[in-house]
Amino acid sequence: MAVKKQSFEEAMGRLEAIVAQLEKGECGLDQSLKLFEEGAKLAGQCEQLLDQAEQKVNLLLADGREVPFEGEEDDGI
Repeated sequence: MAVKKQSFEEAMGRLEAIVAQLEKGECGLDQSLKLFEEGAKLAGQCEQLLDQAEQKVNLLLADGREVPFEGEEDDGI
């Protein structure tokens, strides 16, 4: 099954649905393999999108300043 380019959120949503379907264990072997293949492609797409986002963040921070992400501890600096 060809995976169309989707937004990160769309791809993650579909990937979560595939995982849930596989975890139920109700699919036959052929269907499970098709779902696994689609999931692997989606995981690769999500990884690529995250890498692109990381590169954009690195470009924005190229001036040498570090900006802590939400949830990171701030050392008071």
